[in-house]
Amino acid sequence: MSIVASGLTKIYGDQKALDDISFEIHEGQIVGLLGPNGAGKTTTMKIITGFMPASAGEVAVYGEKVGPGAKKVKQMIGYLPEHNPLYLDMYVKEYLGLVANIHNLKNKKERVVEVIEMTGLEKEAHKKIRMLSKGYRQRVGLAQAIIHDPKILILDEPTSGLDPNQLIDIRSLIKTLGKDRIVIFSSHIMQEVEALCDRAIILNNGNLVADDALDQLTTPEERRTQTIIIELEKSMSVLDLEKLGFIDSVQSLGQNKFVVRSSQSSDIRPLLFDQIVKLENRLLGMEAAQKDISTVFESLTKSDSND
Repeated sequence: MSIVASGLTKIYGDQKALDDISFEIHEGQIVGLLGPNGAGKTTTMKIITGFMPASAGEVAVYGEKVGPGAKKVKQMIGYLPEHNPLYLDMYVKEYLGLVANIHNLKNKKERVVEVIEMTGLEKEAHKKIRMLSKGYRQRVGLAQAIIHDPKILILDEPTSGLDPNQLIDIRSLIKTLGKDRIVIFSSHIMQEVEALCDRAIILNNGNLVADDALDQLTTPEERRTQTIIIELEKSMSVLDLEKLGFIDSVQSLGQNKFVVRSSQSSDIRPLLFDQIVKLENRLLGMEAAQKDISTVFESLTKSDSND
């Protein structure tokens, strides 16, 4: 069960918004669709949902091709656009009832009550939508996206406008929903991506520049460099470590801890261990430096402005 995008291209006049991108997303994955403004994120989401046709390439959702009249595909998708379109003069409960009717749900009243509880809208259910804060309007948008219990959730900036307490609730809900669904989640907030996503697809100028699990994403420099944090039993100078032939640079973290970088193609850890022993010292700890997704994102997308 998956979404398969093959060679997606979208052209607006002289501008190529998407340039031959391909990816596959499986059930149970929460995938962050990332990129600067204008990178092609929203265009990709609209093509998957069937709101917009591709200029070339195709998308298959659970084996069904997305295209004009693909009603079965649309029934499987819940979509929260970036600019959340709502009927402001309707009451929350009334609006969700309307959405339930559009989806022709059998248990409409029960399902409306259920999604109101799921999204924390109990106290707002009898208010007009125009009276709600931006954060609560986002909750209403999320409620309409999940009301028909879709297999796929496509959420464009779903946490926009939420306060810290609301963020915790909505993160938890998205995590729960993602256990047996496909969730595609767009955000400019890297902390949100780290908290929610298993994997990231990064776009830049319409090109796919990275697609991997979060802990496997790397910058071009990282792909050429091993970065290891070590802790030593006895004091040692940066200069002494730099004298080791296979070390390119050393950064002191204090308390006998160092960040060691090497461009060696083979694993330097066994060699590093042996050399430290020869220098009559001992390694108390050795670990790969933790990746910073913000740094990876900046490195992969900073070459051109997308504003």
